[in-house]
Amino acid sequence: MSEGLKQAIAREMGISDQVANGGWGSVSSRDCGRMVQVAIEIAERAVAAR
Repeated sequence: MSEGLKQAIAREMGISDQVANGGWGSVSSRDCGRMVQVAIEIAERAVAAR
């Protein structure tokens, strides 16, 4: 996953301040899992739009 996509998803989820202050290591495993789910949803929408 690109850094830009991770940042965009973090902003969407409201955890971008947490990432900015503590880095990606400060993000909980639950939030990381949710980020992966959101990335998959974005990819599925992109494939469906073709």
